[in-house]
Amino acid sequence: MILVYVDDLIITGNDLQLIKESKNILQQNFKIKDLGELRYFLGIEFLRSSKGILMTQRKYILELISEWGLAGAKPAITPLEQHMKFTTSDYDKHLRKHDDNESDDPQLIDKHVYQRLVGKLLYVAVTRPDISYAVQTLSQFMHDPKQSHLEGALHVVRYLKGRPGLGILLSSKRDCTLRGFCDSDWASCAVTRKSVTGYCMKLGSSLISWKSKKQETISRSTAEAEYRSMASAVAEVIWLVGLLEEMNMKNLLCSWLLLLSISNLSVLNKFNAI
Repeated sequence: MILVYVDDLIITGNDLQLIKESKNILQQNFKIKDLGELRYFLGIEFLRSSKGILMTQRKYILELISEWGLAGAKPAITPLEQHMKFTTSDYDKHLRKHDDNESDDPQLIDKHVYQRLVGKLLYVAVTRPDISYAVQTLSQFMHDPKQSHLEGALHVVRYLKGRPGLGILLSSKRDCTLRGFCDSDWASCAVTRKSVTGYCMKLGSSLISWKSKKQETISRSTAEAEYRSMASAVAEVIWLVGLLEEMNMKNLLCSWLLLLSISNLSVLNKFNAI
């Protein structure tokens, strides 16, 4: 398999002879430089051990912390402050339309600063799924950010400062069982009252796919939000199964684990009975 990004290539596979032949063919047709065993690619570090391959962006995160002058700041415990609700400027104007006082949460004069920071956090989320929810929340305000949005993004950076070396471990164990986990946060958006879908997919013990995204329609109950989340996860599983079959991983077992709160289980049982 050859992965291509602009002029950077990664050649991988389980046949060393075939990898060498692929390199020779490329060298005969293009001017390329063989950098040897993969260690660093597009800001992502690859560390090998007997347990597997660890993908981390420690260097990139440390540069981000230094760029924003947070080297001496206290690390945050969570990606976002608990119960923090971010709103748009239009939403704030509607709430205070009869109030002459100025807002204590002004719009940013230079919105490009916020957009650049969130863009970098989106890239960090490639190896840090623990900030996926925070980043998808903050990325909704790219067109018209406020001071609270910038503070929330800086809070994520301070969270990364606590454990910059965390990443994704691709296990060395041979396990082709595909497992999916999904959940939803009902009506979590303070502006639209839409729910948020979250899922992650694991091949064996290795995390290979995850997403945190606001649902397209408003769910009128927790049961409806959970089923929409499950539908998104199933669509991802179907795509992954097709991809893995193309990679000749035929002995593929699919098992499902749906994470629900105990209070929602009774609601789903009643919904199924209907």
